[in-house]
Amino acid sequence: MCFSIPSKITTLDETNQRAVVDTLGTAREVDTHLISEPIAVGDYVLIQSGRAVQTMPEQAALESLELYQIIFDKMQSGEI
Repeated sequence: MCFSIPSKITTLDETNQRAVVDTLGTAREVDTHLISEPIAVGDYVLIQSGRAVQTMPEQAALESLELYQIIFDKMQSGEI
């Protein structure tokens, strides 16, 4: 099973279909050619194997990120 954490586009290179995204504070470059709809800086996408595969509404992304943070905090504290 793979988990895809919502990532926010911070830089977009439409010509080369590349973007830099922020995933929980870590910047990484991803390929965007699988996204068929228009995307922009500030949009949230889901990443699989270095490729943006789907856009995600901001509210849903923020809710998901909040849940991931709760899980990470509990893992670090040894609760789970």
